[in-house]
Amino acid sequence: MSQEIELKLALPKRALAALRRHPLVASAEKLGNTVTLDNTYYDTPRLQLKAHKVAVRTRRQGRTWLQTVKCAAVSSGGLSQRPEWEQPYSGSFDFSQIDAPEAAKLLNRHADTLVPVFTTRFRRETRRLSPREGTSILLMIDTGEVLVTTPEGVARQAPICELELELEQGEADDLFALACELAQTLPLMPADVSKAERGYRLFLGTPLSAARAEASDIQPGGNVVDAFRRLAFSCVRQWQANATALLPDTGADTAHADFIHQLRVAQRRLRALIKLFTPALPADFAGRWNARLRENAKRFGDARDLDVLHHELLAPITPEGLADDASMAKLLQRAAQARDAAYQTTEKALDMAAQGRLLLELSAELLRLQGNNLVDAADLRTFARLRLARLRKRARRQFETASALEPTQLHMLRIGFKQLRYGIEFFAPLFPAKAVARYRETLVETLATLGFLQDVDIARERLLGWAAADTSLQPAAAFVLGWHAPRYASLRHGVLQAGEPVLWGKTPW
Repeated sequence: MSQEIELKLALPKRALAALRRHPLVASAEKLGNTVTLDNTYYDTPRLQLKAHKVAVRTRRQGRTWLQTVKCAAVSSGGLSQRPEWEQPYSGSFDFSQIDAPEAAKLLNRHADTLVPVFTTRFRRETRRLSPREGTSILLMIDTGEVLVTTPEGVARQAPICELELELEQGEADDLFALACELAQTLPLMPADVSKAERGYRLFLGTPLSAARAEASDIQPGGNVVDAFRRLAFSCVRQWQANATALLPDTGADTAHADFIHQLRVAQRRLRALIKLFTPALPADFAGRWNARLRENAKRFGDARDLDVLHHELLAPITPEGLADDASMAKLLQRAAQARDAAYQTTEKALDMAAQGRLLLELSAELLRLQGNNLVDAADLRTFARLRLARLRKRARRQFETASALEPTQLHMLRIGFKQLRYGIEFFAPLFPAKAVARYRETLVETLATLGFLQDVDIARERLLGWAAADTSLQPAAAFVLGWHAPRYASLRHGVLQAGEPVLWGKTPW
């Protein structure tokens, strides 16, 4: 068994020429000619290998045939480390060399039922770069496609255009150092989805959906910095998956509000995580990345706000017979135009180069992050209790300030509650599950109320601004705000009482 350590980077085909001209790539040792690789992936009719995250592949390169078995591993920032077994293929599968007991048992049980599921065909250029003594990295440029014929006879395909950096000698950090240098001038996006995963998705016709936040899996007794790194990489995966889905080259619907929302959630969670762990992190790291992430998140706020205006505040209204039809029609058109313009801005902000650089640079720093003697000796559960107590104390101050129910102060209270929610979610495995679930439920309910109030306040400013610029919109703007006024007033007057148990009741910690 070998341990494959690689960093996968997606890039648009238009950037291939610039990649080959890059001084680091051009100066790397070329290993043979460009070759065509034909790969066939096998599974049982019920896809039982996929269910256990095991991949079986045959590869033909000229007259040479190889059999490869891979077991999946968590990939973060494009970096993956997975066990791999490769051997000659003579027309029938041989799993005798698989020394991972569970994988071997699975493969031998189903060896006679394996059938072709999908293929990949791509051309590979391979170079070797040795930036310093003791470090050797393979650079493999793959261009081609994934090909699938479904059981119903439907042919599907998806393009492949990737740069894989595979570690021969050195440390994983060496891969990121190279990737970061290349990304300064090239549009490279770290890619966590393997060719096998893309093939299965194509075979099953699985639509691309927004990536949600992963549940925390930190454990009591763990190192504080290691816990931060683990949680930060989970946020990176969510950010990266949604950013990648929104890029035009993916073919996904870039106007899908859920992708933008979840991308913003990932970055909010990451910023909250950095603030939560600040006492255990280098001051330069915490301050710099909080600022960079805040600046990046600003690019996507307008599109999300306009989606909320459309779906949550305009769509539920039934104005027939009550509102000014002409004014309402014009307002709906104005809102749709503003949303379309915001999405165009979002697409420009989501260019591969900018997002890819941020993701690679953050992932590289997370990998290198070190603690100190004091931090390494800290008890994780004690650290969590102290940090959650601090968040709760701050939210209590915001609660008192919000007693006048002024929108700005309610918004600040919402931020405090959201920080507390993220904190309890990050530290959830350290405390009793049922108590955490009850506490989180109350938090989420209060946040939903505060969120609605904030959405109406933002919409009010926008609608009044449009109406001031175009008086024909005034009747519709007044109708929309009047429609939501009773619910707004009711929730506004009850929100503080609903949130009291979170700040003064029993806590899981």
